[in-house]
Order: sequence, then C-alpha cells, then structure tokens
Amino acid sequence: MKRILIVDDAATVRLFNRQILEQAGYRVDEAINGIEALEKCLQAPYDLYLVDVNMPLQDGFSFLRQLRAQPIAQAPAVMISTEAADHDRQQAWEAGANYYLTKPIRPDALLRLASLLTGGNIQ
Repeated sequence: MKRILIVDDAATVRLFNRQILEQAGYRVDEAINGIEALEKCLQAPYDLYLVDVNMPLQDGFSFLRQLRAQPIAQAPAVMISTEAADHDRQQAWEAGANYYLTKPIRPDALLRLASLLTGGNIQ
C-alpha cells in the first residue's frame, strides 16, 4: 500500500485530501508543519508528499529543502498553494518539488496525480 504524507496546517484541507486518498486505497499520514513532517519522514519513508506552502514554524519550501538534503530514499513532492504566481512555482521547483498545484484541488486531479507519481493505477 502506497504511503502519502499530507503536510498542511489547515485541518479541513488535511481531512478533505485524506478522505479522497484513503477511499482510493492509499495509506495517509498528516503533519501540521514542516518540522513535524520531517520528523515523520525520518522515521519511515513515504511514496508521496503533498505539501502546503504557508504554514507556521516551518513553511513548505523550507521543509522540502531539508527533506531533499537528507540521506534517505526520496519520493515525489507536490507543492500545493493558493499562490499561483510564476515566482512561487519557481521557488517550489528550486526547493525540490516535482509538481505544483493551486488550491482548491479537484478530487479527480488529486487522484490522477497521486497515481502517476506513486506508480499506481489511475483510480
């Protein structure tokens, strides 16, 4: 079973994404900021990261830079934000994101992307 970590400080966003992904058969964990997410990543590997940009304590860009610097197996990361400007996308790529989505996310798009990036079947 593929494991996905949702990193977002908004409980409603985490719940929405979790329900969509779990119904499709993914195992989902959550973190409320980059610090908590990095701790979880170092304990056990994930197959995909869904990362919000704006979070307290540590934002998504900083989390991805730290994650990519770790000597662990790396998985794809999708940066998710309300910010749609080109410089936000560029900053995400530089931090180590593999894909960039703007909120709100459509469930079908989320499932297609999760399937593509985890090597699973399209749900």
